[in-house]
This record gives sequence, C-alpha cells and structure tokens, in this order.
Amino acid sequence: MFALIDGNNFYVSCERAFRPSLRGLPVVVLSNNDGCAISRSDEAKAMGIKMGQPYFQFRGLELVSQLVCLSANFELYGDMSARMMAIAAGLGPLQEIYSIDECFIGDLDGIRDLTRRAFAVRERILCWTGIPSCIGLAPTKTLAKLCNHVAKDAERKPGSYPAELAQVCNWTELSREQRIDLLRRTPAGDVWGIGRRIAAKLAEQGILTAMDVARMPATQARDEWSVLLERTVRELQGISCISLEQAPAPKQQIACTRSFGHPINILPPLIEAVSEFASRAAEKLRHGNQRAGALLVFAHSSPFRPGPRFNKSTTIQLHPPTSDTTVLVGAAVAGIRRIYEPGYQLAKAGVMLLDLTSATNQVQGDLLFDAPAAKRDHSKLMEAMDKINERYGKATVHIASTGRTQEDEDGWRMKQERRTPRYTTKLDEIPIARA
Repeated sequence: MFALIDGNNFYVSCERAFRPSLRGLPVVVLSNNDGCAISRSDEAKAMGIKMGQPYFQFRGLELVSQLVCLSANFELYGDMSARMMAIAAGLGPLQEIYSIDECFIGDLDGIRDLTRRAFAVRERILCWTGIPSCIGLAPTKTLAKLCNHVAKDAERKPGSYPAELAQVCNWTELSREQRIDLLRRTPAGDVWGIGRRIAAKLAEQGILTAMDVARMPATQARDEWSVLLERTVRELQGISCISLEQAPAPKQQIACTRSFGHPINILPPLIEAVSEFASRAAEKLRHGNQRAGALLVFAHSSPFRPGPRFNKSTTIQLHPPTSDTTVLVGAAVAGIRRIYEPGYQLAKAGVMLLDLTSATNQVQGDLLFDAPAAKRDHSKLMEAMDKINERYGKATVHIASTGRTQEDEDGWRMKQERRTPRYTTKLDEIPIARA
C-alpha cells in the first residue's frame, strides 16, 4: 500500500504561509530572472495564466487586477519542503521524496484507519507549516498518483470528481463502480507516466481515458508502445510494478547553469559566474559522495536577440577525479578563459561535472604524473567549509573568484526584484511579530 502526499501550489503556499494577506488573491511565482510562471494559485489559474507562460504576456494584469507576481525564493521553498517531508514521514515507515513538493510513503499495509490517519497527517502539515496538501492512497504508485489527482481536483474543481473524495482519496475504500467512474473521468494524459505526447498518440487509437488504458492488454502496450506503458497498464490494474526508491540513484552528471540578469560582454563577470557555478556543483558532488573525472564549461548568447551569435564549450579532464572546490573552480576558470571571445553579448553560462564515480570506490591516480594541485588532499578543508556554510548560510565561506564580497556591478546575477525574505534561513530576514 502506497500514499502520495503533494503540497498544493507549493511555491505559492510557501509564500502565503508567511504573508496571510496573499490568501484569496491571484498569486504567481516566477522562474529565474522573473522569466515565466512556475507556480500559480487557484485564483491565478482561473484568470487564465498558464504554467510556463512568459511574464511579459500577463504582467499587465497587475495593473487592472489584484494579481501579485513574486520572484522565486528557492532557499525558502527548500527549507519548507524539508519541514513538510519530515512531517509527512509520520504516515508510514518508508518514504521516497519524489520532488520538492511530493513524496511517496510505503509499507502501509496493516495500518488501521489509514484514511483517518492520512487526514490527521494532512492537518498536521497544514498546522505546522501552513501548506495545504492532498493525499492519495492505493496499492500501486500509479494509482496513488491518480488518487492524489482526484483528491486535489475534487477540492479545487467542484464537479470534476465526487466532493467526498477531496483532500484524501483511498482507492481501497471505493466500490468497483466508484473506481470505474474515477478512471472514466480521468483523461489518459493525466495518468502518471503517460503525458500529453503519448496521450495524443493513444487518442488516435481511441484510447482517451484512464479506463481505456487500464483495459488495454499489457502485451499490446508492450509490443505497440513500450515496456513503460505496459508497466503503467499493470499498475492501473492493481498490480504493483514500481517499487519505493528510498535512496536516490547516483547522479550521472551534475549541472549548474544560469541565465544572466543582463547580457555580459567582458571576462571578469564570466569568471565570477562560472566560479560560483562550479562551487555549487562541487557541494552537490560531495553531498552525493561522488567525484568528477571531467568538467564542461559553456557560454552562449541569446538566440532571441539580434546581433552575432556565440555558443562555445570546452571540457577539462580531471586527473585524478576530484570533489575539491578549489580544483573544480580552477578548471572552470581555465575553461571560460579558453573559450571567451570579446564582442559578444552573452546571456547564459554554466558548468557540468561529468564522468562521476563514487568517492568510496575511488582508485588513486599515479601521483607521480598527476598535476601538483591534484596531489593536495583538501578533503578536511572541504568538509569544514561545507559544515560552516550549512550552519551559517550558503557561501559564508567561498572561493574569492566568485566575487561575492563585491557589488554586482556587471549585473550577471539573477534578477530577483520581487523576492520575499528568506524567513526561515536568514536571521536578518526572520519575520517580526508586532502587537
């Protein structure tokens, strides 16, 4: 038995938790550089604002309505996610964190009054974090996803599903007729693992609803489509094919890329940018107990702006593989110096760590032929730096080439003109209660 717990309109809900005045208003959270909508309140959805819609297309609504648009505050969202997941873990013994706002809970067989327990956990999440959520309960992960979809739409779209299934939907408590009704009401494209493109192709064969998918012969799904669709069919039929992943699979690569707040045409801010990107990637690398054997650095101009085009990258091999921030930043800086050319308005740059291996199985290189910088063991230094930054905040200790001690005069950092305070992670931004 599985449960899927999902925070409703998560980024918007995090903002509303600290600004109750936003409740009832149409609210949109924007992507990096305030580019497009990545989270919308139900009120904003009712206004016709689409997920991923560019900000410039609906910014005029702020002048003629009560629409509130905010810059993304990912530090706040990450911390609120950790709090929500810790509470959600109380529903059952096993947990798989699927995304920043979703987690599966497994091994729920034998728990008494599971629906009542789910309602209690949901209320606890709302009370302790201010984030509303919905919970789907079912014998397979795909059905749990479907039940979560039902619980969410039954609450926010009256009439789409029976009202009594709002907030928490338990597949095992439904009659056969109720299950068939839910599957018939659900478009095939809303089933986990299908999506719009496959749904469009299925529609050409008259497969329009989740009920149609569930009635497909599993062998037909495999032979005409893929093993993945076969798995989805079996899961909709109540046969569990997707296990709980308690530990994430090792990453094959780690990337840190950003669009600049303003176009860059000189080298110093590019060095700052790739130094910061390499530093962040190195932290993720150590967190996963991995090392990188190669580093790719790139920069390119915007394809949407007039002027000469620039799109170059270079890869630096690392011998031996490393997770040392000083080595990775040095490689990134060397790479950006190698590909930089004056005269171009650069819009984006990034760093990718490749050829990742486990640090525990690391084979030591021949130090006689390795570069001198690679011989130095900075593992204790990196450990100390990570602990300091974890305790006192991101980039409290950092490589000097990131330029964090200087003002962002060149404007390469992201535009976050509408970002709210980081209420839970910065002492100087903690909310103040006034009588």
